Amino acid sequence: MRKLVAVAVGIFSVLAWSISWAEMGQGAMPLTALSGSKAEAHLAEGIEHYEKGHWDVAKKHFTEGAKADPQSAEAHYDVALVLDKMGDHSGATEHFKKAYELGKSNSDIQSSEILKKHLKM
Repeated sequence: MRKLVAVAVGIFSVLAWSISWAEMGQGAMPLTALSGSKAEAHLAEGIEHYEKGHWDVAKKHFTEGAKADPQSAEAHYDVALVLDKMGDHSGATEHFKKAYELGKSNSDIQSSEILKKHLKM
């Protein structure tokens, strides 16, 4: 009986942790690149797929955007969002950190609740 209770508590804990991560990013939306950024077209395409729930395709476009313009805070933010949706929370945290560092003048990034939770702010 004790083993059954321990297993049930363990499963509940994992589910509660997963739900809290998923819920925290629910309202967050990807950001468009700054005009003239080499990431602009990639992020626009990624946003279309993100809005449809096509996480793998959105991730591909957002990642290409971050490669095309490594200084784009918006590209790193978008990569972080999709990684969070896909359950890669450590990868998401890395990109949120980069977005926060690069996006000091972007109020959407600086005030993002999901970013703050990943960075424990």
